[in-house]
Amino acid sequence: MRDLTNEIFLKVQKRMEIAKEIGEIKSNLSIEVTDRNAEDDIRKSVMSLCKDIGLDSRFASQLLNVLLSASVKVQEIQQKDGKQTHLSIFNKAKQLEATGKKIIHMEVGEPDFRAPPAIRNALIEAYDSGHYHYTETVGISKLRQSIANDVGFGVADNNILVTPGARFGVFAAIVALVRPSEEVISIEPAWPAYKECTDFVGARIRSLRTSLENAWTPSVRELECMINDNTKMIIINYPNNPTGKILDDKILGKIHQIAKDNSIYLLSDEVYSSYTFTRFQSILKNDYNRNIMISSFSKRFAMTGFRIGYIVAIKDIIDKVKNIQALAVTSVSEPIQYSALAALKDIGIDNTQLFKQRLEIITTILRRLSIPYFKPDGSFYVFPKIGEGSNRKDLSLVEKLLQSGVAVAPGSAFGDHYHNFIRISACQPEALLAEGMEKFERIWSSK
Repeated sequence: MRDLTNEIFLKVQKRMEIAKEIGEIKSNLSIEVTDRNAEDDIRKSVMSLCKDIGLDSRFASQLLNVLLSASVKVQEIQQKDGKQTHLSIFNKAKQLEATGKKIIHMEVGEPDFRAPPAIRNALIEAYDSGHYHYTETVGISKLRQSIANDVGFGVADNNILVTPGARFGVFAAIVALVRPSEEVISIEPAWPAYKECTDFVGARIRSLRTSLENAWTPSVRELECMINDNTKMIIINYPNNPTGKILDDKILGKIHQIAKDNSIYLLSDEVYSSYTFTRFQSILKNDYNRNIMISSFSKRFAMTGFRIGYIVAIKDIIDKVKNIQALAVTSVSEPIQYSALAALKDIGIDNTQLFKQRLEIITTILRRLSIPYFKPDGSFYVFPKIGEGSNRKDLSLVEKLLQSGVAVAPGSAFGDHYHNFIRISACQPEALLAEGMEKFERIWSSK
């Protein structure tokens, strides 16, 4: 048994050496690391072998995922261009600002308007009332009931978990429900945190790619083909970050049915649902006991720094995720919970039209320059296509714009396949957006 185990590890070492060589070739040719066709071919071959020799396919798939993940990691190390995200560009922009350079921030999704005034009063009242202690891990009952009423669909307070931001909600849900070597399917382009959280637990992310040419609509048939015994969760995000896409009811219903048919968790990140220009439907409309809806106060109420969001799911899922939150942070800050309660009581002005007007400033320039883009159905982003072929255009353009005083996000942050895109955020006053797009136009026209 020992000799056989040693032989297996010698084979694994040889496989890793080959993966490293492949990574070097891909880097020199500017080819993306993940090759789904190659992976699917390997998976098909392994599953066929397992059937012939009588090896459990679920176990084999888990072992294969470990090998594939290790190969991807060793190949990523070979890449000449370091991975850049909207946050890394934001940090670079802040460093430039520290030297006195003016930067127009169009890289992060942080609303520029002030949080509702009622929040200030709620924080003061929380202090005066002594509401600055530990709370139940799930959140104070008044806030959970208020969230349940706001969400609708018959949701009760025991279906709510108040989290320190939607990001932690995504993280805690994946940690609680997905085991190492299991699989999570994400529809790309996608917010990088889905992959980062999946990688953290040792699970494998599988990406269902969409394209501008198909209006960012996912292929249901392709999704069905990606499902196997180890698929544990599907993650969707609509209105989408970075494209602004909203799925129509028919496609959303089919994705729901796939999840139901295979008893897979369906996690829906709906943090941008307050900013929609066409019909939007939450996954909660379709009754399913493995629905997980995640939202936040950050975008809707401009409370990014407050770090407060929430999860909506059946009580059994809430209890599992609650255990992770109790272990990591105990509970969300009590004064912050009272501020969120005040925000829901005093919703105030709807800024949807404001963002629609701002997006028009951006897209007007894109149209003038004949740069292809999808007209956003919602959110406050545009994801224009700035190149063709295998050339990695995004990092070069992002760097030029940054040096000129405009920060945007590289498309490759949202999936390896999107290095010919950039994400532009409309979270600045109209005058600054116009100035930023004027600089964009000058750089684009001079290339």
